[in-house]
Amino acid sequence: MNRDLLKQLDGYGLTTAEIHYYRLDHPTLLQLYVWQDYDLAPRFPVLQDFLDHWRREIEAALHSVQVAHQRLIGPTEWRAVNGVISLH
Repeated sequence: MNRDLLKQLDGYGLTTAEIHYYRLDHPTLLQLYVWQDYDLAPRFPVLQDFLDHWRREIEAALHSVQVAHQRLIGPTEWRAVNGVISLH
């Protein structure tokens, strides 16, 4: 079975992070990196691991991180409809 589907079934949702940072050789230039993976809200352990790696291994200072999260598999919305819909 697909690894991403298994993660979603375990409660993971698609997470996107906009990471704004400064490179040490150009400290006045704000740059953007977009990261995306499946993660668990609200603690985001996968993103936290990535940011820890960034702080240890990448020569760039973090400025800010904005996070968006969406669970793609969840309960479906159901509502009763009283009537008939005709399609031509």
